[in-house]
Amino acid sequence: MTLMRLQRALARAGVTSRRKAEDLIRAGRVRVDGETATIGMSVDPDTQKVTVDGRPVRAATRTTWLALNKPLGYVVSRADPEGRRTVFGLLPKVPGLTYVGRLDVMTSGLLLLTTDGGAAHRLMHPRYEVPRTYWLGVHGADAGAIRTALAQRIVIDGRAVRIVESRVRPQGKSVEIELTLAEGRQRIVRRIAEALGLKVEWLHRVSYGPVRLGKLAEGHWRELTRQEIGAIERLHGAR
Repeated sequence: MTLMRLQRALARAGVTSRRKAEDLIRAGRVRVDGETATIGMSVDPDTQKVTVDGRPVRAATRTTWLALNKPLGYVVSRADPEGRRTVFGLLPKVPGLTYVGRLDVMTSGLLLLTTDGGAAHRLMHPRYEVPRTYWLGVHGADAGAIRTALAQRIVIDGRAVRIVESRVRPQGKSVEIELTLAEGRQRIVRRIAEALGLKVEWLHRVSYGPVRLGKLAEGHWRELTRQEIGAIERLHGAR
């Protein structure tokens, strides 16, 4: 018998994050062997019947972690009301697979996906300050002015942006920037550019936490290595 906290079991099954699983438990929406679950209880997902709103929760036999090189023009969602292509059309059909941090339709690059809802939550939550690195091409100012501006405190929506590192270099008539942020607010890189009076020509994410895009071809995916998964699980000592 392998016991684990109920909220962890729900997260591992891809139902939701651990924090949201606690909300489901408090709301009385989770049952274990027919009895209403309580915060703090442990379960054996392999032998006990767990349900959410009456629907059985399947135990995750194996946690899945994937890296995708998202092409331009793809939406990060299961379906799109406008009929645009979604990233899930490029991926294997894995129950409970969820993305870690969106990329907008005109941004390419590294997208992580997993069935471990708790780990996905840690990677995205601002409290953990997981770094993300982007490359982008811009115009509207020279490299020196951009370098100076990025060294200053940039405030968006009343809160300073957490810039870990930046590199700026001229590239023809444009300027290329390598930007590492310790946060993932919606469209934050494009909003930084807008705040500096820059026009974004292209935007590409090359790393997220301990995972790098590397030479993964556009539109292709790979499974994360054991070392990458271990590094994610060690984030702030949480598993």
